[in-house]
Amino acid sequence: MTSSGAATGEQVPVRVLGGPTAFFEYGGLRFLTDPTFDAPGDYPAQGGSLTKTAPSAGSPADLGRIDVVLLSHDEHPDNLDTSGRALLADVPLTLTTPGGARRLGERAKGLADWEPTELERPGGGVITVTGVPALHGPGSREEVEPVLGEVVGFVLTGDGLPTVYVSGDNASLDLVKEIAARFAPVDTALLFAGAPRFAVLFDGACIVLDSAQAAEAAQILDARRVVPLHYDSWAHFTEGRDELVAAFTAAGLADRLDLGYRG
Repeated sequence: MTSSGAATGEQVPVRVLGGPTAFFEYGGLRFLTDPTFDAPGDYPAQGGSLTKTAPSAGSPADLGRIDVVLLSHDEHPDNLDTSGRALLADVPLTLTTPGGARRLGERAKGLADWEPTELERPGGGVITVTGVPALHGPGSREEVEPVLGEVVGFVLTGDGLPTVYVSGDNASLDLVKEIAARFAPVDTALLFAGAPRFAVLFDGACIVLDSAQAAEAAQILDARRVVPLHYDSWAHFTEGRDELVAAFTAAGLADRLDLGYRG
């Protein structure tokens, strides 16, 4: 797992579907992040509800075959909703947190921090998916996980393939630095952003990266390209596309920001 993959120049087209959900092909396999396809409306969540404000830009039926779901966590409806759970039954493998794998059953595999798993590529060779740390709020694991649960991110590598990082619902730049120490430079970073906040949680602090932090994460990772996710379609996201563009422009990184394609 060297950084050589970042220099291959191979493009990884990313189809952005709204919220944390994106589809991409990598090494001959088809990946989907945090599947959320339910209609706009209010959805029960711990201590209240979350409001989805816009429909997904596609449906599971539009996507065709999905080989692997990369699920940052299963406990919140803005990361895994009813439609997403139904989809998992037809996907051969879901990679997620160890606790999530126990809840989701035999088709799910949990990855601890820095734990790799190998996936066979069509035609030979392997893709290595490494679980990397993520923290769904400010503070220590001991402070955050009892409130918002366990989260995992992912790094994808393979011989002759670019390095891809999927952050999941991470709010910690210190963890991004740890990931960069092992994997930078990164070719494509799918960074969850949106600056979600709740007055009743952590004094209203962000529980996932804000736009300026996403730009800083791009610098830390030496990312050639950043595809932001998790910044639209939900009412609790306090920063959107305009704030992301402004933050990356202010950091001199506008040329690295790629909003993906929708449809």
